[in-house]
Amino acid sequence: MAAGEPARPRRTPSRTAGEGGQQDRKGPGRPAPRRRPGTPGAAAAMRAAAEQLAELLGRFPDSVSSLKPTDEGWEAQVEVVELERIPDTTSVMASYRVALDEEGQLISYERTRRYSRGMIDRLT
Repeated sequence: MAAGEPARPRRTPSRTAGEGGQQDRKGPGRPAPRRRPGTPGAAAAMRAAAEQLAELLGRFPDSVSSLKPTDEGWEAQVEVVELERIPDTTSVMASYRVALDEEGQLISYERTRRYSRGMIDRLT
């Protein structure tokens, strides 16, 4: 923005009545898994995956890179620092697949990948 130009207001997504602020993100012909009342939502499932994996590994997760509902509950990909190094772009990271049941309890986890923090995925 050049000097003297007025600041532009940020755009906010518009919501129509009846949407409830949620967009339909399921693919064509793919029904969303049904949730029973009282089961945790996405944010609670994400926190539960990170907290329970931290308890098992003894390391607190760096991030949750994906979360998706399944017929049995939730599945998350959780990124964990396995070995801290200096500079931190050389730290060893691990990606864990975490499965949660409908109540948000961890039922399984598996390390699926190890990599350096500074490494970028490249398409082949």
